[in-house]
Amino acid sequence: MRNMPTEPAPRVLEDFEGAWGITRHITHADGTTAEFTGTAQWTHDPGGLIYREIGKLQMAQGPAFQAERQYLWRPGLNVYFDDGRFFHKAPERGGDATHWCDPDTYHVTYDFSRWPDFTATWKVSGPKKSYTMRSQYKRC
Repeated sequence: MRNMPTEPAPRVLEDFEGAWGITRHITHADGTTAEFTGTAQWTHDPGGLIYREIGKLQMAQGPAFQAERQYLWRPGLNVYFDDGRFFHKAPERGGDATHWCDPDTYHVTYDFSRWPDFTATWKVSGPKKSYTMRSQYKRC
């Protein structure tokens, strides 16, 4: 009898709370790359969790510089921009989600199969942007 791969356990909002190390590799359609290394912190707030990442971004040319971003994570793994606009829903067992930002499409695949380590791979396509961004998260 063969061992069947096990499906990842469903994730809930509370699973993400805390500090994570993050590394991100970005590859643009023209072949240029960028690397981000830093921390991601999910902290409690009245509506769910606030996600904040901060680190150093190294573009193909030039010196590294500090970069940061923030999102709101809400029950059901619904993700919002920090101004409250809906962004996407992260599938609880991992998988795909899409966000259209006129005129470009953002497609993400979450992989929770190695929890608590996980990845989020974005493929962005459209007339203004074209890149793949793979973020790896490791619990601190």
